[in-house]
Amino acid sequence: MMDYSKYDVDISKLDFEMTKKLNSYLQILVERGGSDLHIKSGAVVRGRVNGVITSFTDHKITYDDGLVLAKELLRTRFQELVKEKSVDFTYKYSKDYRFRVNIFFQVDGVSAVFRTIPSSLPTFESLKLPPVLTRLCKTTRGLILVTGPTGSGKTTTLAAMINHMNKIRKQHIITIEDPVEYEYEDNNCIINQRAIGQDALNFASSLRAALREDPDIILVGEMRDLETIETALHAAETGHLVLSTLHTVDAKETINRIIGMFPGEEHNRISMSLSAVLQGIISQRLVRTIDGKRRAAVEVMVKTARIESLILEGKDNEILDAIEEGKGNVQYQSQSFDQALLELYAQRIITEDEALRNATKPSDLKLKLDNSDAEEEKKKRQESDDYQGEVEEVDLSNGADILSLKL
Repeated sequence: MMDYSKYDVDISKLDFEMTKKLNSYLQILVERGGSDLHIKSGAVVRGRVNGVITSFTDHKITYDDGLVLAKELLRTRFQELVKEKSVDFTYKYSKDYRFRVNIFFQVDGVSAVFRTIPSSLPTFESLKLPPVLTRLCKTTRGLILVTGPTGSGKTTTLAAMINHMNKIRKQHIITIEDPVEYEYEDNNCIINQRAIGQDALNFASSLRAALREDPDIILVGEMRDLETIETALHAAETGHLVLSTLHTVDAKETINRIIGMFPGEEHNRISMSLSAVLQGIISQRLVRTIDGKRRAAVEVMVKTARIESLILEGKDNEILDAIEEGKGNVQYQSQSFDQALLELYAQRIITEDEALRNATKPSDLKLKLDNSDAEEEKKKRQESDDYQGEVEEVDLSNGADILSLKL
């Protein structure tokens, strides 16, 4: 067995000069409104601004620089990096800015990625999320999932939901995260936040423990394994509201992923359980706006009798149709990605190319975009005709007034 004690860090021998340099790079990221800072041994420092990777300096981080930075940031946890090859933690840059960090080994040495955590808690309004999420926050029991690729804003959406629940409910919320990103203050709710590695060993055991801690709402940062999914379903079945995330692209894939993680002989049982407890799936894709920023295009699947039946019967190919049918229903207000993209295009927030690039069914969406353009052109012609008619009417009335004065 390897002796990791030789990797103990003597803090007294660190001058923290690399941390000072890191802070200067983070300041650049903040000033440019970036989302991620990339530190890589053997390369220049780069950041992601409006979705694009750009260089922050011409100076390269050396192999030794990377190791020293890791020791300064991790201190007594440096052994953990050597053993596990990567470590997650939160870095507080100032009272206004914090960063979620993953530091890891790669072929050229140490690398680290710093993801910006906004200083203020997000709201549905600031994120421009669909109003139906407000109604989902009133759900008393069951399972609500937020899905999407890495960096699509899943954690931010969950934070907006917890923030909203903290205002409208009087309950006990437990969050299990890796690491803790947004920090909440008790408002109407009691909120206990647990960080994996610091306050808890793993998601599965922490979730089991949470069931004995009088929770009403449990947020699980990510359903990474079979045991966590099984426990989350059990928690939802026993009257708790469970919120979590998955790295899946849409509602259909999310349902298939959960069921598919279990052995074949368990599929019927899991389908029954999932169909009963699943209350909604919020799936996100970040799209580039016309003004160069980014905005979440959101698919929302809200539980209906038909959705429940489709999950139970394994008819996943019909789920998208069921979601789109709920768009105009005031009770459900569900929407597909393509419906969300069409709306963003109609509001001239995104371009046609961006809409089609992110579409589930590009050819079908193209027809709808063309129809939207035709309707917009028709509306403009009508407004022009109406305006011209008003002008002519005013001219005639003025002429009549002039004539009467002469008489």
